[in-house]
Amino acid sequence: MSNTGDLLNLQGKTAFVTGASGGLGAHFAEVLARAGAAVVIGARREAALADVAQRIRAAGGTCTTTALDVSRADSIAAVEPLLSGVDILVNNAGIAIDKPFLDQSEADWDAVVDTNAKGMFLLTQAAARAMRARGAGGSIINIASIVGLRQSGRIASYAASKAAAVQLTKVAALELARFGIRVNAICPGYIATDINADFWETDAGKAMLQRIPQRRTGKASELDGPLLLLASDASSYMTGSVIVADGGHLVSSL
Repeated sequence: MSNTGDLLNLQGKTAFVTGASGGLGAHFAEVLARAGAAVVIGARREAALADVAQRIRAAGGTCTTTALDVSRADSIAAVEPLLSGVDILVNNAGIAIDKPFLDQSEADWDAVVDTNAKGMFLLTQAAARAMRARGAGGSIINIASIVGLRQSGRIASYAASKAAAVQLTKVAALELARFGIRVNAICPGYIATDINADFWETDAGKAMLQRIPQRRTGKASELDGPLLLLASDASSYMTGSVIVADGGHLVSSL
């Protein structure tokens, strides 16, 4: 019987991470590389991608970069040759527009939904076709959000796109299981990043933390466990699963 360390070892695997020029995407790429995977990272900001790749290589990892705009079908088509050897896809690319519902424009909606939902659909489809052709199966990990499971104001397009991500995960899992392809999702709660760090020091941020049972934000490293579980053979009997990592936010009382 394999031990846990063997199951979590990604040596010999190739992982493709979208939205990897910074934030969680860059973090996920580094985590997968440390676990032994050769990593392909894609995003629109090519200079930032190069910085992430340099960090991965400096730590002894293997990394390839590619320009990628997941909201555009032609951009996804251009990276299809890179998907031919991919064992793990992390659909992380995403944007949000913070506006009252009545002020969100059609352009706002299209920008968010095209990136977060359509891009996830097209990349999942492209990667799954490549995995099916290889016949070796694979793991697709969709980064959704707790707002795909519970509502929050001012982010109608984002919440709708993340709810779509959850349902896409389940439907794709159902249809792709016969090919040995597993599709699962991670729904993070509020994760502290360089971008939002100042907000948590404001009165509004502190009030929001009081609604989280653990009374704090999460750290990017606290998503490493779910990520490595779903990327590795440790989750070989898991597909269609939605893992929530939110400090108990979803189970907080109304």
